[in-house]
Amino acid sequence: MTGTSQTAPDDPGRGTSRRGRPDPGTEAFLAHRNLLFTVAYEILGSAADAEDVLQETWLRWSGVGIETVENQRAYLVRITTRLALTRLRTLGRRKESYVGPWLPEPLLTTPDVAEDVELADSVSIAMLLVMETLTPIERAVFVLREVFDLDYDEIADAVDKKPPAVRQIAHRAKAHVAARRPRTVVSAADTRQALEAFQRAVGTGDLQGLLDILAPDVVLLGDGGGIAPAAIAPVVGVDDVMSVLSRIATRAPGQLAQVNGHPALVFRLDGGIDTVMAVRIDDGRISGLYAVRNPEKLSRMEEETALHR
Repeated sequence: MTGTSQTAPDDPGRGTSRRGRPDPGTEAFLAHRNLLFTVAYEILGSAADAEDVLQETWLRWSGVGIETVENQRAYLVRITTRLALTRLRTLGRRKESYVGPWLPEPLLTTPDVAEDVELADSVSIAMLLVMETLTPIERAVFVLREVFDLDYDEIADAVDKKPPAVRQIAHRAKAHVAARRPRTVVSAADTRQALEAFQRAVGTGDLQGLLDILAPDVVLLGDGGGIAPAAIAPVVGVDDVMSVLSRIATRAPGQLAQVNGHPALVFRLDGGIDTVMAVRIDDGRISGLYAVRNPEKLSRMEEETALHR
């Protein structure tokens, strides 16, 4: 694959041949780019780090003789997974010194993400937070098996383990996630209705309305990253959460947007995005409020991101 750009292509205009068409290597990478980004993002929970992984994947791929690769998709997924695992361990060390709660980087997603219920569930902020409780290898195996439905041999190649070991890891990770994930799949309409009720109650100071929509053990996580104001510890329990919410009742109302495949609220201030708030719903009530305020995590909210399985 000689003569290709050393910047990972994201459109057909990069890595083109002299005839104006992408060379075979670039064409293959472009065909799988959204898939590879989704793999990296689900393993990392960070779009910025996922893009870095894609850049490294492209550099590795550009040095491979494409004619020697029998299954291009599997080969690219294997490179991406291994690089994402390495990056996840580095990211884990960064999280240790992070100021306050760390939340996944929200994405303004295309409408088709919500239509793929399993994909939308796997990239929801709530689910990505559950996956934070897995070890790096468990997370990679869980993502490749449960989201992308790879067979155990393919996963074994990607994570450099024997298939029997991968089966055990997959079983353990699935049980771990099942015990912590939202108990039921909540429709977009129900999520939208809950967000509208929540916003109406906060905006009008309707305490009974908030009590009706918030679970007694609701948890509010605010991610300011030490840059934007946010609670540096989780706010737990309906009384404390309502106290925090009462202080923001005077802010301009949020706008509903499709974030990580689900409805969420986007709050703007002085023309820019100030906060993205996603929710977790259990048994018809909001049990988790996730407010991302760190401006370094809000850059993917201005333009839609395509995700793919």
